[in-house]
Amino acid sequence: MGVTVDVHQVYRYPFEQVVASFLRKYPNSMDKNVIDVKTVEERTDISTGIIYRKRIAICQNVIPEILRKVSILKVPNIQLEEESWLNPQERNMSIRSHCLTWTQYASMNEESVFRESLENPNWTEFIQRGKISITGAGFLNCILETFARTFLKQGAQKGIRIMETLLKEQCGTPLPK
Repeated sequence: MGVTVDVHQVYRYPFEQVVASFLRKYPNSMDKNVIDVKTVEERTDISTGIIYRKRIAICQNVIPEILRKVSILKVPNIQLEEESWLNPQERNMSIRSHCLTWTQYASMNEESVFRESLENPNWTEFIQRGKISITGAGFLNCILETFARTFLKQGAQKGIRIMETLLKEQCGTPLPK
């Protein structure tokens, strides 16, 4: 079955500032669950100017302790892979992320876009869809998917708050409406 969470946010900052803040977002003191983020590949397509990046994030396992009694869930950290395609000329960046841990039991995928806002070219629109599907956990599938829905919603809201804070710290007050 699976759970899906959609997010839409407009940052009242220019695209270039939003992308720069996103790329520096983790690790930070506002979210202790993200332990490390490493860029493992980066290249620019000379013909298009598109910058491709692959990053690996190491995060603390946030599954509640009671559910970690199940041996497959009893790991200290999880790994996420993020791929992004930044097109500076068109002022958009597409991002795909997925979980590298527990792949035989669950899939976690996020697709995100940062793009120049249609409402104001000095603002940046952020659109994200996250999906988690649990299989192979028997009767725990439903419980884990309920936790996953809450985790995705709270994670998206926390990510937006962190971005707003970083943008304000790094770039000042948001642009007026």
